[in-house]
Amino acid sequence: MAPSIALRMNHALPAEHRERLLRVGRQVDLAQGTRLFEEGGHANRFWILRDGTAALDMHVPGRRPPVIETLGVGDLLGWSWLYEPYVWQLGAVAVTPLRAYQFDAVAVRLMCLDDAEFGRAVEHWVGRVLAHRLNAARARLVDLYGVYETEGRR
Repeated sequence: MAPSIALRMNHALPAEHRERLLRVGRQVDLAQGTRLFEEGGHANRFWILRDGTAALDMHVPGRRPPVIETLGVGDLLGWSWLYEPYVWQLGAVAVTPLRAYQFDAVAVRLMCLDDAEFGRAVEHWVGRVLAHRLNAARARLVDLYGVYETEGRR
């Protein structure tokens, strides 16, 4: 399930806030297979994808981590950096080589505190992404495990 185009930074943030955010990002290239973060780890940065795809996955004991969602150009990779306790709620891996803008979470949180209008715009954008990801995770887990639960109840 791909994110709505309205959730992508180019459409979700007003131009002045988008430009301000991009000024503090740095361009990075990540190899295919790079593990960007692990569920439960400290969320101290985030990315906006410029090229390539990344997969969000979830730890399921005794099973291979299921892919919850695949992200592409313009998508926000990582939201846990904005909300305490700043711990990754999912994991992420580069499915293809990635080019992205990488952001320092503390610096962006300070920018949000310094400028209330900017902070509201970023929080609204990230909150919409979070709601979408939660829905995607729920749907994916039902797809993967719902049939087994139903069969076990017969």
